[in-house]
Amino acid sequence: MPRLNTPCLATRAFPPVFTGGTKQRPLNGSGASGGKPRFNSKGNVMDSGSRAKGTSRLLLPLIAILCSFLALLVLASSGFGTRFGLWPFRTGFAILKWSAFLGLAAGLLALIAGAVALQKKQAVGIALSLLALVVGMSAFALPYSWKLKAQQYPRIHDISTDLDNPPKFVAVAPLRQGLPESGGAAVAALQLKGYPDIKTLVLSIPMQQAFQSALDTAREMGWQVEAQVPAEGRIEATDTTFWFGFKDDIVIRIYPAGGRSLVDIRSVSRVGVSDVGTNAKRIRTFLAKMAHQPVAK
Repeated sequence: MPRLNTPCLATRAFPPVFTGGTKQRPLNGSGASGGKPRFNSKGNVMDSGSRAKGTSRLLLPLIAILCSFLALLVLASSGFGTRFGLWPFRTGFAILKWSAFLGLAAGLLALIAGAVALQKKQAVGIALSLLALVVGMSAFALPYSWKLKAQQYPRIHDISTDLDNPPKFVAVAPLRQGLPESGGAAVAALQLKGYPDIKTLVLSIPMQQAFQSALDTAREMGWQVEAQVPAEGRIEATDTTFWFGFKDDIVIRIYPAGGRSLVDIRSVSRVGVSDVGTNAKRIRTFLAKMAHQPVAK
């Protein structure tokens, strides 16, 4: 069979292109990969080197973001780890301190990253740096505010409206084994100096109505009522803090005084030295609710 001396169909349809003796490849933005071209802000096609350079410019803001969210995670774990028994509360406090240091470092790194991004007019870098700054400084601010707050309160965790004869625990006593019954004269003196407004509440209602009002208020505040003895005018309860899960014990004592009632309350933490004002705040809230709560006639 005779051979036809004709060019190949593919050659005729797609002739090679030569410029200066060098064969050119079709421009598709990614060579042989066949991907779509990517353009920069000026409309020019970006090669892989340009993209890598753009990513490297965001390295510092990305590191700041990572450190800031890590500080926030460490901050949260310090309390919840204590609450769920993963470590003792002193370890939780140590983790809390280190989360503050990490948050501060992340905030400083975010400031540096933001300054560099601002100088180079990188909008994404500026936004990431601002986010890292907010998150990092938040992780630092909470522990630091606690430290400042602790310095303003007396280093005690046993607060009572009656310092001469504080209400005593009965039902909760087994849960407080090894803990002192009361703080004594030294604690009383510190309380008088730090919380002079915490005193016995006098209600112009009979003891039975005051007792029911106190019981309703305790439940309203979310306390776990451990005992209620109307004949003795005694209510015992436990309150658990949300973050660290600290257990604070409460005992309420109601005495009749003619047609009136004398309401005393004591709130004591099971661990620690300073409660950062938690027990005093709890007592003030209880007494305020008791004073304004309507009582059925």
